[in-house]
Amino acid sequence: MIYWKRFHDKRWGVERGVTISDVAREAGVGVGTVSRVLNNSTRVSDATRQKVLRVMEDLDYVPNPFARRLSLGRTLTLAVVVPFFTRPSFVERLRGIEAAIAETEYDLIVYNVESVDKRDATFRRVSRPERIDGLIIISLSPSDDDVDRFLTSGVPTVLMDARHPELSHVVVDDVKGGYIATTHLLSLGHERIAFLGDAYPNPFNFTSSHHRHAGYERALDEAGIGAPPAYSVTGAHGRDVAWELAHRLLSLDEPPTAIVAASDIQALGVLEAARERGRSVPHDLSVVGYDDIEIAEYLNLTTIHQPLFESGWRATHLLFQVMKAGGGEPVCDEQPIRLIVRGTTAPTE
Repeated sequence: MIYWKRFHDKRWGVERGVTISDVAREAGVGVGTVSRVLNNSTRVSDATRQKVLRVMEDLDYVPNPFARRLSLGRTLTLAVVVPFFTRPSFVERLRGIEAAIAETEYDLIVYNVESVDKRDATFRRVSRPERIDGLIIISLSPSDDDVDRFLTSGVPTVLMDARHPELSHVVVDDVKGGYIATTHLLSLGHERIAFLGDAYPNPFNFTSSHHRHAGYERALDEAGIGAPPAYSVTGAHGRDVAWELAHRLLSLDEPPTAIVAASDIQALGVLEAARERGRSVPHDLSVVGYDDIEIAEYLNLTTIHQPLFESGWRATHLLFQVMKAGGGEPVCDEQPIRLIVRGTTAPTE
């Protein structure tokens, strides 16, 4: 093991890296003793420990973190696999993960996945214990084969915004979220309520929008209101596609008076389309989003709040629990959601 720091070697008159041997020689102890001090071993007397620490300080010596990781038999590295990581909701989740890791000595590697091939290759790459000590997967539901690979390799894995019966996960009840959003509009007297979300099935097997649509349908069924098929529109996730879908809805012979969007970003596309068509929000059209990202408050958008930052923080601590336990029954940590009423919804006139 070599620990590097700049050190002037008087024998040769050159500057080189301080090694553990330099510390041992200056302290008059063996290399093994210095190593035990670095690893907080109880097999070193207090007097010897203090002497070694003083020499380290005198030499301005800092241990090489990579060598220390090898000595501990751990990588001290966690990995996160996330699709399209620049999307605001994913950024907030990553912020929560980073905040939790900042309290520890672990480093974080983020694998951004923007294609199915890259997802599959990344799942194979990270399922190796010599690379990482633990893994968090955001919004990507791994296949049974993927999960078998994680479990066989012994890499502790936690899902966020995704589920698998053999892995611990942090989720929200998206069916409930879609139900709450639609019930809010029903309570305001709306009956012509549309849903705008992500295409399903999709190559990444994203399920949150699909589940929110199920909640939307349940609320309408309970109210005895049947929505025509034309009121449910889906496409690739994004503001531009949502803008196109909203134009389609608003050009119907009998357009909706309210729209449930599967995300705040898609709600933004709806608001833009409504403005371009001269529809006043909320007087002509009520809009509900989902996520409560930062821009939602700026837009005064009624939305379903889910704790994005907190879910990242909780997923990381759940991963630490799984790493410590070394197995056990998977845990489902379901986070609360709530309706945030702002200025984009109003009673029908």
